[in-house]
Amino acid sequence: MARASGADLLKEYKAKRDFAKTQEPAGAEPVSKEGRGSFVVQKHDATRLHYDFRLELDGVLLSWAVAKGPSNFPGDKRLAVHVEDHPLEYGGFEGTIPEGEYGGGTVMLWDRGTWEPVGDPHEGLEKGDLKFRLYGERLKGEWVLVHMKGRDTKRKSGPPRENWLLIKHKDAYARDKDTLTTRFTRSVDTGRDLKQIAAGAKPIKTSKVKADAVWHSDADEAEQADQTTRILASAKKGEGPGFRPVQLATLVDTVPSGEDWLFEMKYDGYRCLAAVAGNSVQLYTRSGLDWTDKFAALVEPLQKLKIGSALIDGEICAFDDKGRTDFSTLQKVLSEGRRLEFFAFDLLEADGEDVTKLPLIERKERLEKMLGKLAKGSPIQYSSHVAGHGQKVLDALCRDGHEGVIAKSAKAPYRGDRTKSWLKIKCLKRQEFVIGGWSPSTKRKGFASLLLGTWENGKLLYRGRVGTGFSQELLGQMDEKLAKLARKDNPFEAVPRERARGVHWVEPQLVAEIAYTELTSEDILRHPSFIALRGDKAAEEVHMEKAQALDAFEPPQGIELKDEEGEEVAERLGVRLTSPHRVVYPDQGTTKAQLVDYYSEVAEAMLPHIANRPLSLVRCPQGRAKHCFFQKHDTGSFPEQIYSQTITEKDGDRQNYFFIKDLAGLVAGTQMNVLEWHIWGSHFDDVDKPDRLVFDIDPDEGLDFSHIISAATDIRDRLADLGLKSVPMVSGGKGVHVIVPLKPEMDWAEAKTFCRDFAKKLESDEPDRFTANLSKAKRKGRLFIDYLRNERGSTAIAPWSVRSREGAPVAVPVTWDEVPRLKGANIFSLEAAAERAQGDNAWPDYFKLKQKLTAKMLKAVSG
Repeated sequence: MARASGADLLKEYKAKRDFAKTQEPAGAEPVSKEGRGSFVVQKHDATRLHYDFRLELDGVLLSWAVAKGPSNFPGDKRLAVHVEDHPLEYGGFEGTIPEGEYGGGTVMLWDRGTWEPVGDPHEGLEKGDLKFRLYGERLKGEWVLVHMKGRDTKRKSGPPRENWLLIKHKDAYARDKDTLTTRFTRSVDTGRDLKQIAAGAKPIKTSKVKADAVWHSDADEAEQADQTTRILASAKKGEGPGFRPVQLATLVDTVPSGEDWLFEMKYDGYRCLAAVAGNSVQLYTRSGLDWTDKFAALVEPLQKLKIGSALIDGEICAFDDKGRTDFSTLQKVLSEGRRLEFFAFDLLEADGEDVTKLPLIERKERLEKMLGKLAKGSPIQYSSHVAGHGQKVLDALCRDGHEGVIAKSAKAPYRGDRTKSWLKIKCLKRQEFVIGGWSPSTKRKGFASLLLGTWENGKLLYRGRVGTGFSQELLGQMDEKLAKLARKDNPFEAVPRERARGVHWVEPQLVAEIAYTELTSEDILRHPSFIALRGDKAAEEVHMEKAQALDAFEPPQGIELKDEEGEEVAERLGVRLTSPHRVVYPDQGTTKAQLVDYYSEVAEAMLPHIANRPLSLVRCPQGRAKHCFFQKHDTGSFPEQIYSQTITEKDGDRQNYFFIKDLAGLVAGTQMNVLEWHIWGSHFDDVDKPDRLVFDIDPDEGLDFSHIISAATDIRDRLADLGLKSVPMVSGGKGVHVIVPLKPEMDWAEAKTFCRDFAKKLESDEPDRFTANLSKAKRKGRLFIDYLRNERGSTAIAPWSVRSREGAPVAVPVTWDEVPRLKGANIFSLEAAAERAQGDNAWPDYFKLKQKLTAKMLKAVSG
């Protein structure tokens, strides 16, 4: 797609419009800017209803007309017709375009936010493959626009209309069924629908409430409208915080261990966000429905707390006759208007301050202090926890008939998504299923059993039938609901013939919670029992929930390292090994000869990364536990298998730097008590052109290793956005190295500038999480992104080098798939590393990557 420049970009836009008749903005002179651009989606009821999708680039809004609107299901490929560029001011336009004018009709501001390209956007447009990330109120995550070249639409005059496809990439924001255009029907700016905009109605949305945030696709239109009215009316009474997505737990099959996990009871009730501001109280379900009226019994108790402004996460429950929270009992209590209990377990906002970035343990401390001393009989209770001892907590809860336990990472921030920093472990199996049909009863009018399913990849898959657990009262209520949802065809992808016989099909909208003993090999329920209908979860969000294995990465058992093997290697290579039985790692009893044996096992994997590079050595003549020192220059007296070559320093001095060529060099270094091998980022054949970059993630004391894992993957993703592939390595110390192989073309100054700006951008974007400052004082509670290893003369630990630390840990290459399961950076012993070096290469494409550090990449991080 060829791009014009300057004012020419808006030439077609202005030629089509009479600004004396239309309220659309004429637009100022296009001015490009650095950083993220804006994006907007406008719902446009013109000749045909469509959605105008616009991305800011080169000072204007690139525009596509999307007939059916954006879809968050990756399987949908939505036709997007490229139209003329629009001025940036158009991003705030909502109103009507007069009939007879170009595009005559009603325009709604349907979504807005910022975007960033994945790669160079101009190249993406030219190639017809524009990848990008959206940060909108409704559209989030990664998307792509693909030009269907050769399938453009001819026009009477001018160039053909370009036909593109707008496609959602698979990520955390993707769904198995499109829910966007049906769920969101009002303006993100004014809260009006198309009819209200066309009629010139006043905006009905305040800055404190997002009307569509409480929209639910399962409710009918009248109920939705009534609900929105209640929310807006409530919002006007106070300044309470609005709804935000809640954090969800991942189902696992094992209890995590360690004091860094907090364990809470898994309550059997309705998830609830309580937005409190003095006497103003709003109670939201997990999906954003305002159920303040339904949970009215809790409004007064929350008002009496006098806690100022707060957004509190918790669970609304009722107790059965055995003192357990029970969802069936809760349904009865709600219908009868009896007492409810609210267990508060997290704090998201406090007096206007967003506290979600604080560690959980700090948020809970603030919440407990905010709630104060609560009376024993108060319906508002602080949800206590136990640090560590998770298995004992689970056993006790299961023994008393409770549902299970929630494990939460004590140091993790709050994230409005399903994460592995919150885990759930159940005593019994139960989850939500969608009702897709019913089998008639031979004993009464109505149903005998319900046919259940879950949505997977846009298809409703059959999971079995449930015919027990219904009271007489509920049977009648269910008959009435099912009759209203009747349909002629089968909504399931497939149902066994014998199960489909005589079935009455219904629209798959009702969600039922079901308990069951186990699943068959075909994922069909065994011994299911009905618990209750759930109105707080959309049917299209119901998927088969299977417990994931909580499998931390475990290094191999390791191979035995032997003195005699090391001595034989040294003799064969002609290296004189003195005192081969001297212990160099006293805690492990590892000898000098065993260390030689180790290097003989890993040499094939290690040498490609260390040979013919300038080296700096950590030498420990009396073993690890005694005095060690760093040596950069060859001062003589080293064995002949360790070479040196002269390099001119920055100040003009010429110094001899070590290097090795083969295993004999590693053995000779061991003879000279070398316990760590540090390498330059360049080879001797061109020391001024780096062929690798290293980002060392160095945590502040006390930070959990999960923070390092998260940082490593974030750095990987940001580098990938720039077009750079990277590989991870556990350092053998505290952190992880993210390494970028390069084709040696750019000099050290440019490499350092890139790495410094990259680290500073991380710090700028997330100052509470990252720092690019070497100072220990600046590092408190944060991760230092050490970019200083990327300059001439600086070094980093070599892959497969042992460290002069307790336990003799090794710096070992790992895969990105292994990173999330790592327990630490020092998990590989000499024996485990030796065995791993014999197996599959964690970096199979390392030396095939001929990546270049380009001027565009430098510019991309410099802002």
